[in-house]
Amino acid sequence: MACRISELVLLCRDPERLAEFWCEVLGYVVLGRDDDGDVEIGPPDEGFGGLQPVLILSRSDQPRRGQLPLHIDVNPSDRDQDAELERLLAAGAVHADVGQTGEESWVVLADPEGNEFCLLRKRL
Repeated sequence: MACRISELVLLCRDPERLAEFWCEVLGYVVLGRDDDGDVEIGPPDEGFGGLQPVLILSRSDQPRRGQLPLHIDVNPSDRDQDAELERLLAAGAVHADVGQTGEESWVVLADPEGNEFCLLRKRL
């Protein structure tokens, strides 16, 4: 038996705003909120313990220093990369420069708090 990723925790200044953004990006819903202001989001039909990991947006006032050592990659499930890029930009993502050459098959973006993530091509 092996482990699987069940949740990812992202430190942020505004958990509610990032929950709104990532719910829009991933088609997730808010699963819960705690008294500290943290927000848990996940798949609407599975919640915690399903096949997809949940995200915990955890309030932190600590300043972020540089690029995150881990980032999220997403790929469109029902449209091509260009259409998905338009949707993500409309949801609040912005282009990010992490030193890419312009020849990559992915697009580097950042969420509303500057956390980088990559939009990959649609998987067949």
